[in-house]
Amino acid sequence: MQLNPAISTAASNRPPPVQATPDQALIRLIAKGDRDAMRLLFARHHLRVFRFVTRIVKNQETAEDLLNEVFLDVWRGARGFEARSQVTTWILGIARYKALSALRQRSFASLDDEVAEAFEDPADDPEVAMQKTDRGAVLQACLQQLSSAHRQVIDLVYYHEQSIEEIARIIGVPQNTVKTRVFHARKRIAELMAAQGVERAYL
Repeated sequence: MQLNPAISTAASNRPPPVQATPDQALIRLIAKGDRDAMRLLFARHHLRVFRFVTRIVKNQETAEDLLNEVFLDVWRGARGFEARSQVTTWILGIARYKALSALRQRSFASLDDEVAEAFEDPADDPEVAMQKTDRGAVLQACLQQLSSAHRQVIDLVYYHEQSIEEIARIIGVPQNTVKTRVFHARKRIAELMAAQGVERAYL
């Protein structure tokens, strides 16, 4: 998975921005054509964007294509970023729009069952790791049974740690709507997991 060559090609002998550079500072540098800043922003956020898009389109190859499109839009649109939200929120908003557009344009014959998250902690002993894996598999199966709207808010809350306000900006709905969707999504997950013999939804 690589950034489009038009972005990733080295442009100068200057050292890349330090890792501590805030996202908004990187966007300002990108707006001036700084490709090192673009590479650092991509390295910092490409995995979460890829996972987010994958959960929407349910196809890894399509998600990889969309990932490049998202960061090309970031490269081209950096000058228009007005810092009204976090950079992550802005990028995920672009990703969501492109993923939903891809769903509207394409008909998938089958869905990819591959999950994008692992639940194991390296510190867990084998027995605990196995229990988490089993619960994680059940949870992922239940998530796939949610509506697209409910799955998106759960994804943004628990996997991307976005606030209700940020989610409202990303998906373009009122904050109360986000809260309602989270409530009903959690309730539905609890019901589905209970049906599988798991008493709690672990969300």
